[in-house]
Amino acid sequence: MQEVRPPAVAGSFYPGARRALEAAVRGYLAGASAASEGAELPKALIAPHAGYVYSGAIAASAYARIASTRGVIRRVVLLGPAHRVRVSGLAAPQAEAFATPLGEVRLDREALAAVADLPQVTVLDAAHALEHSLEVQLPFLQIALGDFALVPLVVGDAEPEAVAEVLERLWGGEETLVVVSSDLSHYHGYSTAREMDDATTRAIEALEPRRIGFEQACGRIPVQGLLIAARKHGLRARAIDVRNSGDTAGPRDSVVGYGAYVFA
Repeated sequence: MQEVRPPAVAGSFYPGARRALEAAVRGYLAGASAASEGAELPKALIAPHAGYVYSGAIAASAYARIASTRGVIRRVVLLGPAHRVRVSGLAAPQAEAFATPLGEVRLDREALAAVADLPQVTVLDAAHALEHSLEVQLPFLQIALGDFALVPLVVGDAEPEAVAEVLERLWGGEETLVVVSSDLSHYHGYSTAREMDDATTRAIEALEPRRIGFEQACGRIPVQGLLIAARKHGLRARAIDVRNSGDTAGPRDSVVGYGAYVFA
């Protein structure tokens, strides 16, 4: 067991040098901050997890909403889909901290222990070792929040209700932020992707998890779990920015969709 999970995609998905990474994240947040002024503080976010050149600006539009909560939000429950390792249920790590070039983020071991008895929660370090869906969110959280504790869970084969049950255990109050990491449609033409992502956005804003199909979001299961929890807690969802790689840094014949959503 490693006490600190080191960064796996620094230098590929985002800058590997501290100064360059901090400048990049602050730049993205500055570009999004004006639109966030006066916005209601969110309880939960959905943000994309591609390389920053593709989705960094979209992710920043969600994280700009929590920049004024520095010192208020002290715990982040972070869920993302498994890309590298097959996971049954939700996988927790054994580490004490996750690291990025900006420093270490301590894990909330007490919170992880609070869900350890649930049958859908397992401990699997291999699920976290190379997983980018959680890691790429950390620099945004580090810059926006400063000091906070992390509850990282990689979601694999699970029912949305099982994810919602875990979220309910960890929901907390204003000190806890829930972040779900998910991209939208993958490798369709530009117009097809726009149609699919618009449909996914309508489902998210309506808090209708069953309207999100397999091809509509790679983080479909944690997104669906969040929608169930959001409906139970009377939250409203709102799309902040929905674009794709054809809008940011790629060709339009085969694109990946990205969406930023806030729940308050």
